[in-house]
Amino acid sequence: MSQDGGGIDLETSVGYLLKEAASALRVAMESVLRPLGLTVTQYSCLELLSQRPGLSNSELARGTFITRQSMNVLVQALERDGYVTRPTQAPVGKVLPTALTPRGRRSLDRASAAVRSVEVQMLSGLTQDDRSQALTSLRSMVQALHDVDGNS
Repeated sequence: MSQDGGGIDLETSVGYLLKEAASALRVAMESVLRPLGLTVTQYSCLELLSQRPGLSNSELARGTFITRQSMNVLVQALERDGYVTRPTQAPVGKVLPTALTPRGRRSLDRASAAVRSVEVQMLSGLTQDDRSQALTSLRSMVQALHDVDGNS
């Protein structure tokens, strides 16, 4: 309970619990990705590129929840390390579409298996119905916040 009665009750605050869950998930993902030589953000970038090839830096930044400047540094490092490739000139406009290399694909496959194991552990106490309801509830919460911000 809040000490003065005017604050948020952390025991019942959905926002606080979501933040706590996100933090625990990140720590668990970092621990399984570190031995593979990847960070959570690098993994997220590779996963996005796998599912949506050719994304621009801006699109990758939005999808991984980091700034465009940070994504530029990240993509340069991934390119230098042989995980992704970009053309030297934009095929259309100014966008340099980024794509996974075979090395990036192999690393992503290992990383995805590791991350799946974390998600299996995270959901191990839930029934299939609980899992479905959690997904529905989380999507509804995200949509409600986007609707308020006018981002829908």
